[in-house]
Amino acid sequence: MILPLTKATTGGCVAAITIQPDPKDAALELLRTAVGSNVADFRLGQWEAIEALLRRERLLVVQRTGWGKSVVYFLASRLLRQRGAGCTLLVSPLLSLMRNQIEAAKRIGVRAETINSENSAEWETIKRDLSQNRVDVLLISPERLANDDFVRRCLLPIAGRAGLLVVDEAHCISDWGHDFRPDYQRIVRLLQALPKNVPVLATTATANRRVVADVEKQMGPNLRTMRGPLARTSLSLQNIMLPAPEARMAWIADQVPNFAGTGIIYVLTKRDARTLAGWLQSRGIDAQPYHSGLKPHERLDMEDALLQNRVKALVATVALGMGFDKPDLGFVIHFQRPASVIHYYQQVGRAGRALEHAHGILLGGEEDDEIADYFIRTAFPTEDEIEEVLWILRDSDGPVKLGALENRVNLSSGTLRNVLKFLLVESPSPIRKSEAGFVLNPVRWTIPAVRMEQITSLRRIEQKRMQEYMATSECLMQFLVRELDDRSAARCGKCVNCRGQGLPTQPPEELEKAALAFLSGDAFHIVPRQRWPGAPGFEGQRGMIAEELRTSPGRALCHWGDPDLGKLVRTAKWQTGKFSERLVEAAAELIRQQWCPQPPPLWVTCVPSQRHPTLVPDFARRLAEALGISFVECIRQIKETAPQKTLQNTSHQAHNLEHSFEVDRRLTRHEPVLLVDDMVDSRWTMTVLGAKLRQAGSGPVYPFALADSSHEGDN
Repeated sequence: MILPLTKATTGGCVAAITIQPDPKDAALELLRTAVGSNVADFRLGQWEAIEALLRRERLLVVQRTGWGKSVVYFLASRLLRQRGAGCTLLVSPLLSLMRNQIEAAKRIGVRAETINSENSAEWETIKRDLSQNRVDVLLISPERLANDDFVRRCLLPIAGRAGLLVVDEAHCISDWGHDFRPDYQRIVRLLQALPKNVPVLATTATANRRVVADVEKQMGPNLRTMRGPLARTSLSLQNIMLPAPEARMAWIADQVPNFAGTGIIYVLTKRDARTLAGWLQSRGIDAQPYHSGLKPHERLDMEDALLQNRVKALVATVALGMGFDKPDLGFVIHFQRPASVIHYYQQVGRAGRALEHAHGILLGGEEDDEIADYFIRTAFPTEDEIEEVLWILRDSDGPVKLGALENRVNLSSGTLRNVLKFLLVESPSPIRKSEAGFVLNPVRWTIPAVRMEQITSLRRIEQKRMQEYMATSECLMQFLVRELDDRSAARCGKCVNCRGQGLPTQPPEELEKAALAFLSGDAFHIVPRQRWPGAPGFEGQRGMIAEELRTSPGRALCHWGDPDLGKLVRTAKWQTGKFSERLVEAAAELIRQQWCPQPPPLWVTCVPSQRHPTLVPDFARRLAEALGISFVECIRQIKETAPQKTLQNTSHQAHNLEHSFEVDRRLTRHEPVLLVDDMVDSRWTMTVLGAKLRQAGSGPVYPFALADSSHEGDN
């Protein structure tokens, strides 16, 4: 290696010679150490990006997944540190991404640390090391920037001497990005607070011209964009329309055993993750559900199992999205159509990064548009939801705690938190959060209705483009990368449309029948509530529900939106006014052969309704006959209540039922009882009536509903 020489002369004599290694050679040596190969070389554009950061430029790098964006910021961090720069601040969206990146950093001698909810025991040590300049890279989530204590005690002391700011998945900054996250707006404020000479690297694989322009605008002047080709040459893409969920379940069970390696099967809801994983397990395929409802250590265990090939597939929501890196992933299957072409490109791009061939299969279903519409409708809080929160804050004498807000608004806990987050990241923000609670800011602010409507309209266009992608006869990869404004888009030669042939488009009929039977027998659990709602108390009761008043675990026969049984429930509820004999038989079979509660129920009662006075009692009476036990109408509704579905807040749902029912002690039997209703959602009706039955002297109360109508989110 030839190194340049620097001479310092005095009176024509050489006073000193300092050897300065070429930075590219030094970076290449680090790269080869990181990947464990003496012949590894930079991919096109990698060194150019590193060199720009060494010159303290500000970059937006748009490159395909698997290109090696992390190589750029870790090598740049190492070289900048050698030049005396301070710690790199790396903002990443997912804890799984942070974990993978910390391990990658170690291989080139970079000490990377993270402060997140999972390592609180290490916070003080990390903060001390940061103050003493012993940390090379600090990884944080954008949500961490919302923590005032973290910003004040940890971030501000090192921000003034930061060596580099990295924003991973930078499309999240943009309102127009497919995965906009409000917390990313705080990064823009952080950028404005940094010294002007701090280099900045923003990276993404999924940004079209509109998103790039918005990121450039928000991150300030002098942000240079470097783009590369986005086509994934290893992927063999195919789209298959199978409207019925049981057909898609059968197709997956038939084809996955034939795929080499391991993979991811993406679904849109947590319920589908559990159901599809259970179905595959029943067919001898080692698949595990992965979603945001799992505990953090459970998610890490699932990721490790896939990384180490201990499972065939994870059936995952978008909780397993950005940041999960398994280069030899052999397939990605979508059980439903994602919301946009860009969502799909990002997710299917997890497959085949280090393989010559991998499958990317998109299955379309009849529920796709309904789910996509729901996510579009709920992307922003409504004006009424925003005004309800602001009105309470205006009407209050001082700060309002979150719990007090929950008791006063008719919003679910999740919706309330989304409203508060939306307001907090607005600029200027109409509210602020303090230790004492939430208060109004003295600023002029109006709801950005035009911007919200424009973004909603864009989401509708994206949904339409995804429908077009599902049906297109042109090259599928070319369609995808053209949506990302890649001018180099060309036919891939590997997708089903280029080759003219692909995998089977229909599952075996016997397997589809088995999947339908699985769905019909896949009962849903009704988990007992443990606590009464907060202040004010419920009928004089507060805190934990006494053990002797709690319901036992219950079951629902199906989900409201399911095929087959779900359709039968809907038809009876809204059309015929009578539940079919098949629902009676299915319920009796579930209770006797699958559920088998112990001790078994010896009588049946039901939830009364003034709107449909005969619907549920008629079903409960016939169910009791099928089970060979007695039916007793011992519960009476004494006050008309609002439908529970119209109440979003758990406290409101419970108090809606106060003093609405009474149980006739003379009719109540001192034996285990099956409490029957047609629908279950919040579980408060079952909880309240279960407690009243126990107070009246009944034995254990087993809730049973024909359909679970609760909604579960996307991740």
